[in-house]
Amino acid sequence: MVLERIQKENDIQKIAKEDLPVLAQEIREFLVEKISRTGGHLASNLGVVELTMAMHLCFHLPEDKIIWDVGHQSYTHKILTGRREGFDELRKYGGMSGFPKRKESQCDAFNTGHSSTSISAGLGYVEARDIRGEDYHVISVIGDGALTGGMAFEALNNASHLEKNFIVVLNDNQMSISQNVGGMSRYLDGIRTADAYTNLKKGLEKAIRKIPSGGDQILSHLRKTKSSIKQLFVPGMFFEDMGITYLGPVDGHNLKELIRAFREAKKVKGPVLLHVLTKKGKGYLPAEEEPSRFHGTEPFDIRSGKPLKKKEKDSYTDVFAKVMYDMGEKEPSLVAITAAMEDGTGLAPFHRKYRNRFFDVGIAEGHAVTFAAGLAAGGLKPVFAVYSSFLQRAFDQIIHDVALQNLPVVFAVDRGGLVGSDGETHQGIFDLSYLSMIPNMTVMAPKNKWELADMLRFAIGYTGGPVAIRYPRGTAYDGYKMFRQRVRYGQAEIIFDEEDIAIISVGHMFETAANVRERLKEAGLNASLVNARFVKPLDEECVASLAKEHILLVTIEENVKSGGFGERVLDYVSRMELACKVVTITLPDDYIEHGSVDMLRKEVMLDEESIYKKILTVYAGIQHQTVSDKGDQ
Repeated sequence: MVLERIQKENDIQKIAKEDLPVLAQEIREFLVEKISRTGGHLASNLGVVELTMAMHLCFHLPEDKIIWDVGHQSYTHKILTGRREGFDELRKYGGMSGFPKRKESQCDAFNTGHSSTSISAGLGYVEARDIRGEDYHVISVIGDGALTGGMAFEALNNASHLEKNFIVVLNDNQMSISQNVGGMSRYLDGIRTADAYTNLKKGLEKAIRKIPSGGDQILSHLRKTKSSIKQLFVPGMFFEDMGITYLGPVDGHNLKELIRAFREAKKVKGPVLLHVLTKKGKGYLPAEEEPSRFHGTEPFDIRSGKPLKKKEKDSYTDVFAKVMYDMGEKEPSLVAITAAMEDGTGLAPFHRKYRNRFFDVGIAEGHAVTFAAGLAAGGLKPVFAVYSSFLQRAFDQIIHDVALQNLPVVFAVDRGGLVGSDGETHQGIFDLSYLSMIPNMTVMAPKNKWELADMLRFAIGYTGGPVAIRYPRGTAYDGYKMFRQRVRYGQAEIIFDEEDIAIISVGHMFETAANVRERLKEAGLNASLVNARFVKPLDEECVASLAKEHILLVTIEENVKSGGFGERVLDYVSRMELACKVVTITLPDDYIEHGSVDMLRKEVMLDEESIYKKILTVYAGIQHQTVSDKGDQ
């Protein structure tokens, strides 16, 4: 196998040219085999095999810096830097990350996980390089989907002043996760179809190169003067007009063309954008036919491409999708927004039925929030469905444009809490904290599938300001259906009312909390169980009542401790000088790496066994202290 000759970075440069197509094929076979077992990002990685190989052939790592936007397409990069054996533990706890990680390898120049960041980070490297008087190349790889993000435009604008080399690779596969939308997509489509220009440009360059002396200088001069011929054939001249040399488009699966293009790009004195056309899922037919499904896939059967694990129950996303679909008919002012995640957030059915009330704004979360604010100000009822970790990107817009004006925007915050294998950049563990600190914001979390449906209907009908409903990834809990009290603003739901110990559960931690209570009962202890429902506003009346009847209040949430629900309860009890002890059971104030959710919960002691033992220990300590106090008297 040619692949076995790759043991460390730059080994690809020792491979004979005639063996490189074989290596590309072996890499694709390797990726399909491994990801079919572990799950992961398949389609995006299959699409950049030749592109990655070309960069590793033309640059020397780790001295040269390759920065991957988002980073879920970095698997071939990991293979070519000697991490092939790590794929057996890909995205597993303690194993190799599915994204670039500086702590994992010197060849990973920058940690990524969210989109539209690579040009900014690359520009930082370039300026640092020049200030320190160092000499290396910086290559930022960004997808056409990520180029819709405003941060990418800000970085391009800032990079246009450079007088030294900075290479931006535009990996154009006409997709982000779903099909791309918007003006940039149409612009790039115009470039892709400008065959007359492309053929003319190739012929002209070939002819100029044959000039015995000065051919390269002439080409350089033509680039600097922004050839008027180019103006006729390429729509807009967007990049060139910004002061960024444009090269391409180049066939992203033709190694010879890619290598030649990179060699040209290295000669440019200033910022250069190399436009590369790739096919998402290249080389594996099921991924080519369904690139969205194979963007991030669970383990699957290689022959058929079908998932190994059959879907049995509704997910929280499925419940959200059904309620949105139904409410669309009842509420003509209801509109839905996504930031390039139509399928992932469950809005596809709503889109199919209510096409003029559905908006995909592309990868642009900040814009999505302010756009929603405008829709609300205009008299509509916008629901922005977004993953928790991606909503972080629009924090300022939530405060300034929505909450400050107290506009009735609904935030459907999917993937709240631990999401597992995607790791630190995707764990939705800060949302309860950063949303709760915002004035006018209401924050809710359902205990089961039925309550999510009730909360969404409540939020759509609520006109008092913005509402965020936070729910997790995965199968929706369907227990405790008989406990379905009407949702009333700011009121918790008491499930069992006893004495001594009170457990207050937030959202999807309810199943664990209910199981812990059962074990406490089996141990002979009295325990109440409360479903918080509202993280903000806090049901202070309920907390005060519980404090009178219980000596221990236990809050359970899958959120960091700082600023979370537990701290709000603790603060209230302290301010009111209530006579009970409060224990907050939370995630640590830290970033949590990749792994299965069950494994991660055990590691951070948020699993059923750990919570049960902690409550027993604390309760025993209170009892002991009470006996001691009586003895002292």
